[in-house]
Amino acid sequence: MGLANLPHPLQPVAAATASPHSLGARAYQLLHWMAAREELPKNFEISTSEERIYKWWEECGYFLPDENATGAPFTISMPPPNVTGRLHMGHAMFATLQDVMVRYARMSGRKTLWLPGTDHAGIATQNVVEKALALEGITRQQLGREAFVDRVWQWKREYGGFITNQLRRLGASCDWSRERFTLDQGLSSSVAEAFVQLYEKGLIYRGSYMVNWAPKLGTAVSDLEVDYTEESGFMYYFKYPIEGDDNLHLPVATTRPRYMHLIGRMAVVPCSGRLIPIIADTYVDMEFGTGALKITPGHDINDYEIGKRVGLPTINIMNKDATLNAAAGKYEGLERFKARKVVWADMEAAGITIKRDPHTMRVPRSQRGGEVIEPLVSEQWFVRMEPLAGPALQAAADGRVKFVPERFEKTYNFWLENIKDWCISRQLWWGHRIPVWYVFDNEEAAVASEDGRSDRLLVARTTADARVMADDKYGKDCVLRQEEDVLDTWFSSGLWPFSTLGWPSTTAADLQQFYPTQVMETGHDILFFWVARMIMMGLHFTGASPFHTVYLHGLVRDDKGRKMSKSLGNVVDPLTVLEEFGTDALRFTMATGTAAGQDLNLSMERITANRNFTNKLWNAGKFVIFQLDKAPESEWEQLRGVDYSSAETMASLPLAEKWIVSLLHQVIDDVTERHDKYDFNQAGMSVYNFFWDEFADWFIEASKVRDVSSPAGAVSRATLVYVYERVLRLLHPFMPYVTEELWQAIPHQDTFPPLLNFTFDRSHQISLLSQVTLSSSPPWPAKSSPVDAEAVAGFELVKSVVRAVRNARVEYNVEVANKVTATLMVSDSKAEAVLREELPVICLLARLDPLTTTVITTLPTSRTAAAPEHPSSSSAAEPAPSTSAASASVSLVISDSVSIAIPMAGLFDVGKELTRLGRQRTKLQKDLAGVAGKLSNSSFMARASAESVQEAQAAAADVGDKLAAVDARIAEVSLLQA
Repeated sequence: MGLANLPHPLQPVAAATASPHSLGARAYQLLHWMAAREELPKNFEISTSEERIYKWWEECGYFLPDENATGAPFTISMPPPNVTGRLHMGHAMFATLQDVMVRYARMSGRKTLWLPGTDHAGIATQNVVEKALALEGITRQQLGREAFVDRVWQWKREYGGFITNQLRRLGASCDWSRERFTLDQGLSSSVAEAFVQLYEKGLIYRGSYMVNWAPKLGTAVSDLEVDYTEESGFMYYFKYPIEGDDNLHLPVATTRPRYMHLIGRMAVVPCSGRLIPIIADTYVDMEFGTGALKITPGHDINDYEIGKRVGLPTINIMNKDATLNAAAGKYEGLERFKARKVVWADMEAAGITIKRDPHTMRVPRSQRGGEVIEPLVSEQWFVRMEPLAGPALQAAADGRVKFVPERFEKTYNFWLENIKDWCISRQLWWGHRIPVWYVFDNEEAAVASEDGRSDRLLVARTTADARVMADDKYGKDCVLRQEEDVLDTWFSSGLWPFSTLGWPSTTAADLQQFYPTQVMETGHDILFFWVARMIMMGLHFTGASPFHTVYLHGLVRDDKGRKMSKSLGNVVDPLTVLEEFGTDALRFTMATGTAAGQDLNLSMERITANRNFTNKLWNAGKFVIFQLDKAPESEWEQLRGVDYSSAETMASLPLAEKWIVSLLHQVIDDVTERHDKYDFNQAGMSVYNFFWDEFADWFIEASKVRDVSSPAGAVSRATLVYVYERVLRLLHPFMPYVTEELWQAIPHQDTFPPLLNFTFDRSHQISLLSQVTLSSSPPWPAKSSPVDAEAVAGFELVKSVVRAVRNARVEYNVEVANKVTATLMVSDSKAEAVLREELPVICLLARLDPLTTTVITTLPTSRTAAAPEHPSSSSAAEPAPSTSAASASVSLVISDSVSIAIPMAGLFDVGKELTRLGRQRTKLQKDLAGVAGKLSNSSFMARASAESVQEAQAAAADVGDKLAAVDARIAEVSLLQA
């Protein structure tokens, strides 16, 4: 294959030639190496570069676990988004945080697996397909179960990949070759196995309990699928007649009488005549309504618990379609909302109503369609949770499971300590059909069964197993009918961390290599519904917790802290943000915008600022490459291996270079430690601050004084490359696209031998994602590299001098173009050596005239409290300038041993400055007179509150201080008049 026929490095590799072992991928890498000195475009081209880079990563196999990695395995199971899903900011949050963890682990040399997948989302998916059928005038009942399920699979094949493609857009570096679906064959077998094992251990049973019933969907739904909204309704006030006394009644929700004399008697239900007992219970709030509460054990979860406690009968008056049944008497057949109006009208006619007042209620509504949920006692399949909760509580208590942040452990414990049995059956057709078969003597008996069930049942892993069991126990003539219900989606999700790795096969390679996983990252709102259940299931079925750390992120809200919703019109579409600002800007905002467990108030201003950071990073890369354009080819090749991570290599560096390398080493240690503690926001901000505040603002500027053709220029270029290349590595988990593009454009240690002399194994990958280099060290910068504290202090002195001069220039309105003469007076030998060495840097950055600026030695001054020789930028206050009348110069005191004299005469228009200060003085005098007049006014002082008087006094003091400062400034400037 000739070099002329190789693909261009800025174009994607064809899939047919781009496996990690293919010549196409190798050629692509080679061309990156050959074309590394190509000029970068003006800006990072979001629209084309991100897709190209991601395709290259995926085709080259960089997302697969590296078999040559020497570190401990690191595994994350992606929380499976609904197959019906479309990317929202919640997805952007989890994808960003998990990808940060995964890329850091991969770059640290760990055998890393991020296993993706999607959830079949029983209710949501069935609802979507039913709506599509409705447009065709068809119902699922008309299609029949088998044809309907086929139709859903058809929908899944057509639309089910949308969400995973959108996750790719976010840069998610998942191993897509291992992508799973909760209804795929392997996971379906796992679900059946789990059900059978739980049933055989007596942990699954069928019984009646209060559930959330969705009448339109025709199924029970989980608590997570119910939203409570505050809505306007009515509080109804009416009378319950008392049995045997026509003159006595029990008013409900009207006044606050006492009813002790009625306890034990019977009340008459209005409009039905049914007798109900009057009881006492601590649940009733005497401060609400009358202190008398009607109890409907069949239609309210709290009433249901009271009913069980005191032995009340559970009467259900509602059908599954929300119409009233025979127990409702003459109201049978009425729809629930219409029935309420009719009953109220009948009570009005009977004269037993009192009034109806507006009242705000918390109404439970289904997330899928918004219908009002009805609490109903229903016969369902349940899992006994208490035996499973105990080991899960113990795992948290003994540290096998840890929570980030720690406060969520209390929430986890509270839920498990008060756990209820879990309703796992759903009246749907799409999902894992419950592996229970009912036995009938013949076909006629099966058809005659109203609900398709019988008293005899078999629990089996497959239909074939059930048939064998039935033949053996009931004879070959018996007829089997499988349970119509499907399992709650959360049942299969609870098995996700180990079922996706091959369980129940204990010899599955992935299960042996990657289980237990290390981290479960998800939203804190599903701690109960999913995380706790995964821990319980993992402990029960595998004997090990499925992960050792639970990292919980908060909600993404709008910039005002409100929950994003269509009704508020404040929903931010992540795809729109990606197109306008780029993936890296959004990811960096997500990762650094808030701490673990805290909600993120997302503002476009912050995203804009992080896009500017991306641009700053890009422009710094262009500067580095521009400097390297002046270097010979041999130097470029040497720069591929530049390394200042040892004390020996650092020793020969000049002060500025030694300072920036030392700060880099400190940042590497800090960022690494924060990653290991899951403190991602501070990890990202640590690199951000170092790059922007130190490297870009100071070192890049300081490097401009080096003569490009001198040895000092070569050292400066090497330091630029060393520091910048490692900054790109540190930022890569947060901002993968722009860092990859820039890293490929600068000298870096390639992962294959020189020109064409390479083999085809995966140890020769070149990307920031690669895990093994020629030196056998991972691409994450090593910790504990040396820091020269003296060099750091020395350059901080340089920065203090530059800041002092810059402030003086601003204060005296010296034109930017004017270069100033300065005399640096130093009484400390170390400080003098530093300032003489770095005088060219000081002159450049402070706009001093290098021909007239000097450093002179002076005698030490005596002070009662000595200041540090080399004040740091973080601790030293900026020196206040003073003006000398004799020399018409400004004196800047940096420390006990360093001061600066700057002759200011002629550098600015003294007359204009005095006029400006005079106007400022006049305004302040007027302000002071106003406040002083208020304080001298006896009427104001008599009427004003103490707080108002204190505010006025504080304002007077503040204005007085400002006036004194202006007067001092006028005196200083006046000294500079000719």
